[in-house]
Amino acid sequence: MHTHTVSELAAALAAGEFSSVELTQHYLDRIASLDGEINSYITVTPEAALAQAKQADERRAQGEVTPLTGIPLAYKDIFCTDGVKTSCASRMLDNFTAPYNATVVQRLADAGAVMLGKTNMDEYAMGSSNENSYYGCVHNPWDKERVPGGSSGGSAAAVAARLCAAALGTDTGGSIRQPAAFTGITGIKPTYGRVSRYGMIAFASSLDQGGPMAASAEDAAMLLNTMAGFDERDSTSANEAVPDYTADLNNSLQGLRIGLPKEYFDEGLDVDVRASVEQAINVYRALGAEIKEVSLPNTNLAVATYYVVANAECSSNLSRYDGVRFGHRCDDPANLEDLYERSRSEGFGNEVKRRIMVGTYVLSAGYYDAYYLKAQKLRHLISDDFSKVFEEVDVIMGPTTPTTAFKIGEKVDDPVAMYLSDVYTVACNMAGLPGMSIPAAPVNGLPVGLQMIGNYFDEARLLNVAHQFQQQTDWHRQMPAGV
Repeated sequence: MHTHTVSELAAALAAGEFSSVELTQHYLDRIASLDGEINSYITVTPEAALAQAKQADERRAQGEVTPLTGIPLAYKDIFCTDGVKTSCASRMLDNFTAPYNATVVQRLADAGAVMLGKTNMDEYAMGSSNENSYYGCVHNPWDKERVPGGSSGGSAAAVAARLCAAALGTDTGGSIRQPAAFTGITGIKPTYGRVSRYGMIAFASSLDQGGPMAASAEDAAMLLNTMAGFDERDSTSANEAVPDYTADLNNSLQGLRIGLPKEYFDEGLDVDVRASVEQAINVYRALGAEIKEVSLPNTNLAVATYYVVANAECSSNLSRYDGVRFGHRCDDPANLEDLYERSRSEGFGNEVKRRIMVGTYVLSAGYYDAYYLKAQKLRHLISDDFSKVFEEVDVIMGPTTPTTAFKIGEKVDDPVAMYLSDVYTVACNMAGLPGMSIPAAPVNGLPVGLQMIGNYFDEARLLNVAHQFQQQTDWHRQMPAGV
């Protein structure tokens, strides 16, 4: 059962080949058997999952079904889930049980989806390797000595190891796409505002966006159909009509204009990864697409700009964790200052502390104009680059990451090297554009991601372009050995 895609599982459930209870138990058994070596879950909810699966079977018997009824999913532990611990992989929230569901969690629950549990992640979504978790590093199912990427590494690893049918992740600077690339799955970051952020614990509010992670583009389209849409509880939610993302999956790509940014194919790109991406581009040529070189001249400024803006917003968002209202509280504080200092020092990990310090610095008097204000101006230039390119092409393509997954511990002591693993993904978030990663030909047995960036609210085209590639290749069908 676990080798099926979401669309195949939905068809099998509809045909009565097995029940949702049987399917859910199958995934729970796999988690119990395999996740000890992968560490993709923080919390598993077997009793609640089986109860939801039973309800899904009852709904199906009564004819009340959606395409996701009875499908077992996992949620990154940054989404609030009513009655279930929501930790953000931090000691700070290790004792926090959410009193409500995030909007996307509720929408999926209303559609009859089953929640298997909450997946591991970089603490507060800050990281590119999933080594910054209070609950330990997640291991890449393709090579357990390597990272799965971050910050949605737990969701990516769970999907890759088939420990769930699909999962939710969040993407602030590439945190859906980069782990999707490292683990050989499909992940899409929608346009900023397309998916509600209500109940999604904030890292950087102007950059964060939730999205689906699955085996195929068709699966991602099915999930996005339920997840997307306006939410009055989210002031950044876009009040735009939501199309049926599965309707255009089979459209022809004849005449599609694909732009290849020359900045994404520079000397920083591993030669084997480049060859894999170029092989994927040739598939699109054969499908009738027109390929041309384009330029995003401010790409070299994207990483530095991102880490000023994101860290500034993180320092503001995380100021609420002070040991007073919720979260970790130090023992026997001597006074209010001691309460603040020790609660935050004990509750946050090193990477979170580093980003809070940087963010506080760039927002401080005397440095605001030099750093934060300048970064916001550069952000506009980066966005303008994309606008100009989309006058010439329909989709931008290139590598998702400059290398395949690196080894655990390889970059943990070099934050700058770690940050540069997001060099091809952060600009998409700065501009608020939709981006996607799908599996291309592996390199030395490790997955490679092909990244696609679309114009605003053009997720349907990205999913169509990805689906057509996956109709011609089987990289998305391949699974790690031993799972």
